[in-house]
Amino acid sequence: MLENKNNKIHPHKFTLWVGIGSILMMFAGLTSAYVVKRNQANWISFELPVMFWFGTAAIVLSSVTLYMATRAFKERTMSKYRSLMSATLFLGVLFLVLQGISFKQLWNAGLTLQSNVAYSFLYVIVGIHAVHVIGGVIAITVMSLKAFSNKTRNYSNVPVDLISTY
Repeated sequence: MLENKNNKIHPHKFTLWVGIGSILMMFAGLTSAYVVKRNQANWISFELPVMFWFGTAAIVLSSVTLYMATRAFKERTMSKYRSLMSATLFLGVLFLVLQGISFKQLWNAGLTLQSNVAYSFLYVIVGIHAVHVIGGVIAITVMSLKAFSNKTRNYSNVPVDLISTY
């Protein structure tokens, strides 16, 4: 049976999905370890700094602006695309700054990687997520620079789709 060329997945998208699958497996393993460890006697519950919640709001809002930017690109409304990519970039950087402030507050309160396994889980999970966001900020920066210098290839949705998926 011959497959229609239009139904094939782009190789870059396939590679990204394989990477996302790997990341999901890593977080599934960390979540499983968290569920097991939190029921042990030495687990200490703690309250997250309020800046973590502001960071969460920033990153969720950045998902909305990135979705809107992707739609604007597909509609070929480039001025709207540039504005929304700028907003997404700002929110991604804001998330990283707020996470940094939150980690500093935790560290200053004595909640370090070595002080308890609960804190270790927080540092590892949020730290890995921050690395992911840094990758996204770099990609969005590159795409934004291309958009503002009019070097964006309007005929190809693939780069924008890749960033949205990531």
